[in-house]
Amino acid sequence: MRYVAVLGIGRFGYSVAKTLSEMGCQVLAIDKNGAKVKQLEDLVTQAVQLDATDERALRAVGIKDVDVAVVAIGQNMEASILVSLILKEMGVPYVLSKAVTPQHGRVLEKIGCDRVVYPEGDMGVRVARSLVSPTILDELEISKDYGIYEIQVSSYLSGKSLAQLAFRTKFNLNIIAIKGASGEINPSPGGEDVLEEGQVLVLLGRKDDLNRFEKAMKKWDKER
Repeated sequence: MRYVAVLGIGRFGYSVAKTLSEMGCQVLAIDKNGAKVKQLEDLVTQAVQLDATDERALRAVGIKDVDVAVVAIGQNMEASILVSLILKEMGVPYVLSKAVTPQHGRVLEKIGCDRVVYPEGDMGVRVARSLVSPTILDELEISKDYGIYEIQVSSYLSGKSLAQLAFRTKFNLNIIAIKGASGEINPSPGGEDVLEEGQVLVLLGRKDDLNRFEKAMKKWDKER
């Protein structure tokens, strides 16, 4: 179980804090707005009202003990940068910060943030990809080159075993789970597992390899 601090409870911060808590993490949620703190107080381990730019206040709530800090402060770029810097100087092992502009993101990278995310931009990319590639239901970028992807099982894939499809050999993609139509999950699928329409494949691999797989899928559909 990881201990995560979420600083800033806007839409992004609220979603991150709630989801992490549901996944079993200990979550410390921080915001200077008491009403926002109250929204999360029954959903996370601890919700605290304080100004995250106050280093002494952060120390008082034990921010140094967290494994990960998510700086989800909204449009106040100065506060976002200051809080991120404070956390890095305190020695928090991993700091993920939200950026609202490319310039903001470059500053966050310069001060040593371990990861910078652009929630609005990322969502735009997902929407665009879903329009062009409807088989991709969702994606999570884990580095510049790698991601985790949820792929709808097409009629072509249905009825074939994982061994027959040979995702790793042909496309260098690893299947890490299969989601059933009713929500059940097979977390360790084997070569003997046969796919069915309505299922969702969870793949791990390089973006370039996923693109190769997409092109192959389109070719297969045309040939049917």
